[in-house]
Amino acid sequence: MNYDLLMEEEIQKISEGHTLLLHVCCAPCSSAVLERLGNFFQITIFFYNPNIDTLEEYNKRLIELKKFLSSFKTKYKVDLIVAPHHPEDFKKIAKGLEDAIERGPRCYKCYHLRLKETAKLAKEKNFDYFATSLTLSPYKNSTWLNEIGKELEKEFQTTYLYSDFKKKNGYKRSIELSKIYNLYRQDYCGCIFSKKAKANMTNKMSSN
Repeated sequence: MNYDLLMEEEIQKISEGHTLLLHVCCAPCSSAVLERLGNFFQITIFFYNPNIDTLEEYNKRLIELKKFLSSFKTKYKVDLIVAPHHPEDFKKIAKGLEDAIERGPRCYKCYHLRLKETAKLAKEKNFDYFATSLTLSPYKNSTWLNEIGKELEKEFQTTYLYSDFKKKNGYKRSIELSKIYNLYRQDYCGCIFSKKAKANMTNKMSSN
C-alpha cells in the first residue's frame, strides 16, 4: 500500500487545525515530519521511548528535541508531552527475544509498545489523530508500523494517520535539517541490542 498517498488523501479531506498526537523517537526524525505536517495539524509530540538503553541517552535525545522545537517554527505551536524513562517496559516485551535478529519480532513488539501508549494517550486526551515519526527511517518497517496503527485505531477508537515519511525524500530532508539545526544524530535506534549490532558491524568492517 502507498501509505504516503493515503496520508495525503486524508489531509485533503479535512480542514486545517485538527489535533495530532505524534510519537517521536528523536529530534532528527521529528524535523522533516514537523516540516511536512506542522502547517496542517496542531501537533503535540509524545516522547515515549522505553527502548532507549540508558537515562543518559534518553535525556540527550530529549534535550536535542527541545532545542529543535524552540527554534523551528510552524503555523501551529507544537506542544510536547514527555513520558518518564521506563526501560522495564521494553525489557518486558523483549524477554525471550534477546537473540532475535534486528528488524525482526523484537522490533515489531517494540513498535507495538510505543504505538499502543500513543493511541491510549490520544484517546484519553481526545486528539483527532495519532501517528509516529518512526516511518521516516529506512531502517524501520513502515508496513508493520501502519498495520499496528490501524489495529490500535480499532482497539482505542481513535484515528490513526497513515504515513511513510521517508517518501518524498523525507529521510534525506531530515539529514539536511539536522545539519542546519546542528542536531545530534544517534547511530543506533536506542536499545542495547541495536547498539551491540552496530558495534559488531563496525568491528567487522574494521577487520576487513
